[in-house]
Amino acid sequence: MKIAFLLYEGFTALDVVGPYEVLSRVPGAEVVFTAARRGPVRTDMGSLALTADAAYSEVTDPDVLVVSGGPGTEALVGDGPTLDWIRAVDATTTWTTSVCSGSLLLAAAGLLTGRRATSHWICLETLGMFGATPVGDERIVVDGKYTTAAGVSAGIDLALHLAGRAAGDRVAEAIQLVTEYAPEPPYGTGSTATAPPELVEALRASNLVVGPAIGS
Repeated sequence: MKIAFLLYEGFTALDVVGPYEVLSRVPGAEVVFTAARRGPVRTDMGSLALTADAAYSEVTDPDVLVVSGGPGTEALVGDGPTLDWIRAVDATTTWTTSVCSGSLLLAAAGLLTGRRATSHWICLETLGMFGATPVGDERIVVDGKYTTAAGVSAGIDLALHLAGRAAGDRVAEAIQLVTEYAPEPPYGTGSTATAPPELVEALRASNLVVGPAIGS
């Protein structure tokens, strides 16, 4: 099973590393990181880079496409070469997937028109503007071969879901145990449904930047 992860300047690290940690452990998995050109690609925080080992032209027939999210999606929703590549490989995939705002790229490529999909909570309205039917109360949304995950950490859930579909529940359960994925967060602010409204609005106003004003 060939799995392609799309990288671009300004992607969010966990959107890629979380699903990679799970999917790379599926027996027979072959993972490739791809971008417009080979080389290091910086995350949204700037202090970390992942290496794209292949350019778009070198990745033509993945079984699984994982499109990560992050602030960099804003520059790519109108990028012809990226959207053309997404459409081209989608013709061969068994599963086309996204994490966080990566669903905006799938939607901009025309792949989610009329389909149920999710994204980071701050992107749901924009997702609808691209023709998808936004779903804000589900962590993973499946519509045909298209599987979209909500914000950042939901990519791990997405990957476990795909591992189960591709290799069976027992394999997915084994990977969950190997990675000891049993979240017990110390805070209850993991969604807009449980976070204080003032915190949601502060982050919306700052475009998700956690600055000094958040802690005041």
